[in-house]
Amino acid sequence: MSNAARTIPAGPGITRKRRTTASPERINWPATALLVACTLGVLVPLYVTVSMAFKTTGQAVDGNAFSLPNPLTFDSFAQAWMLTNFPRGFAISVFVSVIAVAGEIIVSALAAYAIVRNWDRRLFRWSFFYLLAAMFIPFPVVALPQIQLTGMVGLDNPLGVAILHVVFALAFNTMLFTAFLRSIPLELEESMRMDGAGTWRVFWKLIFPLLGPMSATVGIFAFIASWNDFMMPSLIISDPEMQTIPVLQKIFQTQFSNSYNIAFASYLMAMAPAIIVYLFTQRWVMSGLTQGAVK
Repeated sequence: MSNAARTIPAGPGITRKRRTTASPERINWPATALLVACTLGVLVPLYVTVSMAFKTTGQAVDGNAFSLPNPLTFDSFAQAWMLTNFPRGFAISVFVSVIAVAGEIIVSALAAYAIVRNWDRRLFRWSFFYLLAAMFIPFPVVALPQIQLTGMVGLDNPLGVAILHVVFALAFNTMLFTAFLRSIPLELEESMRMDGAGTWRVFWKLIFPLLGPMSATVGIFAFIASWNDFMMPSLIISDPEMQTIPVLQKIFQTQFSNSYNIAFASYLMAMAPAIIVYLFTQRWVMSGLTQGAVK
């Protein structure tokens, strides 16, 4: 029982109050130990990455990965910038991520709106179930047909990779938007239609702005998935000069396997944008998911 006054009888016509104290909460040590282990599993590799990136080549190969860089140098970043042609790879990765984010938000929102507002029609219900079934088909299973198709239609380039990201994320994103759209009252649309608005105007002027929290959530997932993706660009893009940053890092690591400090500097430069974006937008992830679930 919480710290509160409880009235107890003390005699005929007399009452007195006695304060009860709550027992202290017990610490769940197994869960705490698991959380500490998971935290160390993330922070220790991150520390090694940052430390190795600021070391000289001699320090990087001395076998002591946990030592602090002495002296602190930025030469590894300059060499990684030139050897991996980082500006070009960065621009290509940004292009793929921007197309993937915008495409996933718009296409999935339109698909979810059509399904929710036409749920009584069999075709739309079956389309939703078809999309749910597609969630269980990973990209490696259909990788070979996708490579052949993209090559036949001339999409063996970053644009083709961005389109495939939109297609393969359509099922999961549509499910998220569908759950959120069910919470929007239909009366809002009816009042707008009474003023003469059509379906497209209702969607862009009313529905799409209301999907802001879920659109932010989908956009964050899309950015992280497209920015960190290695398999799809390496299989789809035929020109090595047009590869994204993760593929360029793999090529660089294969050619310069002993340049640990330069490799870790390139890793740090590659993951910095994703970390920065997530730090500034992570509150939208839980906001969008909880609003779609609670409503």
